[in-house]
Amino acid sequence: MVRKFVQRERARLLGELRDFLAIPSVSALPAHAADCRRAADWLAAELRRLGCPTVQLVEGRGHPVVWAESPPRSGCPTVLLYGHYDVQPPDPLDEWISPPFDPTVRDGRIYARGAADDKGQVFCLLKAYEAVRGAGAATDGGAPLNVRFIVEGEEESGGHMISDLLHAEPWRTEADAVVVADMSYFAPGIPAVYTALRGMCYAEIAVRTLRRDLHSGSYGGVAPNAIETLVRILAGLKSAEGEIQVPKLYAAVEPPTAGELKAWKRLPFDKKRFLEQEVTGKALTGLKQHSIFERVWALPTLEIHGIRGGFTGDGAKTVIPAQATAKVSLRLVPGQRFEQVAQQLTRAVAALAPRWADVEVRILHGGDPVQVDTASPAYAVLDEAFEQVTGKPAVRVRAGGSIPIVPELGLAGAPVILTGIGLPDDGLHSPNEKLDLEQLWSGIEVFSRFFELFGKKGGAR
Repeated sequence: MVRKFVQRERARLLGELRDFLAIPSVSALPAHAADCRRAADWLAAELRRLGCPTVQLVEGRGHPVVWAESPPRSGCPTVLLYGHYDVQPPDPLDEWISPPFDPTVRDGRIYARGAADDKGQVFCLLKAYEAVRGAGAATDGGAPLNVRFIVEGEEESGGHMISDLLHAEPWRTEADAVVVADMSYFAPGIPAVYTALRGMCYAEIAVRTLRRDLHSGSYGGVAPNAIETLVRILAGLKSAEGEIQVPKLYAAVEPPTAGELKAWKRLPFDKKRFLEQEVTGKALTGLKQHSIFERVWALPTLEIHGIRGGFTGDGAKTVIPAQATAKVSLRLVPGQRFEQVAQQLTRAVAALAPRWADVEVRILHGGDPVQVDTASPAYAVLDEAFEQVTGKPAVRVRAGGSIPIVPELGLAGAPVILTGIGLPDDGLHSPNEKLDLEQLWSGIEVFSRFFELFGKKGGAR
């Protein structure tokens, strides 16, 4: 029934997805606040159309959280579905083949900012609910379960609004399972569930060495350069071999278990393809005494995302910059805590700062790493759904990325399932982000089947 729904409605579904992706809901940029509101309104209207009697836009100190509940079914299990409607900034724009907010289909893939992270996956959950609701035998349609939706608009910029909401109203996390569809398959044809996510500490390091920019001919050789000073500080935070030189940073790291390491070695992995098609570079770097999986899943990282200062326009301007700022982040692994790492980073930068510079570390946002127990019966139900639709159960892996709100989604004790329909080469946060449409159509079937099976099996936990 669901497969027929997808085949019959494919053109309509694609048009709706395009409408959703066309909204430039960039949460980090104040200029797009109205667009974030438009995306929330689009979701609210869609959920009402799907028959949800309760639909709310929960307001607060950020972009609204969309909350909805399906028609209540007494005595039936409840699943809470999480996603986010905000997206990363699309820069650099000149590297996009088609405009980031003009969704374009090429070679069976839809290209747009948010296609895979996370609007396309939120859309997949909505359409899975629509499909199973229309296929149900009950008077109001659907599988015998209760479905709740919580979709935030700040996952890409700190998640303050949803965190405030769930701490103030933890009843919203009361469910028999929480599904977070913001992840990818391990590889094409190999679905995955994730046992851990890295946490995040995002910061700016600001340096001032002068009251104003100076002429490099008149003062070069004696005046301290803010960009040079900043670059030396940054170089002091990580060795050429990839070791983070923040004192005590590694002390809290909990290494992967022997069982995890053994399972990772059995995963199909093509290093050459990984380098050429995903990393798209000439070599892999980092702590080479550790495997690639350890480096991207089980060890902390420190990355420099951008440096601002001096003159960066066309042509030439010979100035010694008075100030410079770098945006950096650390990904955290089990055992580490965001607040402790923020303090460690601040102390490390202070120790590297020269006496002639005023240096400040501004912590912008962060969150703790996450580990989940996959022994819950809900995971077995999802495995069965994947196997029935794709022919394979999900492999257990970790993820290098972060979803800050995951700990709060489990406040009421429900198992949190981290999964998704993306592929590793979707280009998250990069130009030409895409979602393979076959992944979308298959995903609608998978999650519809999960709803049906979860309703029948009771979702015991």
